[in-house]
Amino acid sequence: MISQQPLISIISPTYNHEKFIAACIDSVLAQTYSNWEMIIIDDGSTDRTFQIALEYADKDPRIKPFTQKNIGIFRLGESYNIAFKKSSGSYIAILECDDVWISEKLNIQVAALENHPECVLSWGKAYLSSIDLSFNYMLAPKPSDDQILYYNNPPGIFLKKYILTPSIPALTIVIRREALMEIGGFIQGFNLPLIDIPTTLELLLKGQFAYIDQPLGHWRIYPQQVTKTYTGQMTTGYYALIKSLMIRYSKVFVEQNITKSEIDIHFRNLLVISYSRSGRYKLIRKDFKGARKDYIHSIIHYGFSQPVWKLRSALGYFFSLFRMDIEWLAKIIGNVSYK
Repeated sequence: MISQQPLISIISPTYNHEKFIAACIDSVLAQTYSNWEMIIIDDGSTDRTFQIALEYADKDPRIKPFTQKNIGIFRLGESYNIAFKKSSGSYIAILECDDVWISEKLNIQVAALENHPECVLSWGKAYLSSIDLSFNYMLAPKPSDDQILYYNNPPGIFLKKYILTPSIPALTIVIRREALMEIGGFIQGFNLPLIDIPTTLELLLKGQFAYIDQPLGHWRIYPQQVTKTYTGQMTTGYYALIKSLMIRYSKVFVEQNITKSEIDIHFRNLLVISYSRSGRYKLIRKDFKGARKDYIHSIIHYGFSQPVWKLRSALGYFFSLFRMDIEWLAKIIGNVSYK
């Protein structure tokens, strides 16, 4: 147990999370670690999200909700940095309002960071969960011989593995305040509708990580969430981000044996998969025209990369013609259904 608990600031952006925000806040209130503040930035929700946050704030002053005119997901970094400026904590935790934590989460991670001052960030495993949290399976990373890389010791050694598989769940991230200030706050850019990957990549080059080898929370997965709405676009932006990093940190990329050819091949494969998945999510949302567009993009671009996924895209395109989704088929063959 930490003798003097440092303040931890939880940054929680939200937009139209009326169905989820109460469970999110309840998971913070249930923390065994008590010295926290929860800064909620509502991006102009059109439902009762902000009202629910206010009701909780009336009962607990550690909960601090703010609202603003909607600026959208592609300016998410601005919302995060507004919250960061309002924060006072020695550590900054991320928890978007459709996710939930386990009760020991903060206690475990703050202890890890207090005991390892050389670490700029702590992260851990998470459950990938259905919308009602009734079904969960462990999100990567899985046990492996290279798990030592997750500690990023020395700084930068985790770079290649993280680029190829960005496996740090955002809801598990806790950052040392000084480290976040050193990189200028949260980072977005490259038309990415997220901040965790570009911010983590910068921190990965600055210091070691305190990795927690256990699940720390539940990441809900559902067709309407950002990662399912902009799947292909996110991969395109991620590719541009990595190419930019290769220029800025060329020496590190050489030291870690990361070549431009390897990156190009990886992202050609990933783009086929991303546009195929994007088509699937659009089928679920009954955006059949959009699904066909993404499936065609997956099929005709990127050469002969990922033929199995191109075949999946062809099957999805066929289903879209009949205005059907393929979740029933996913269940039959043992894949995760997103409905």
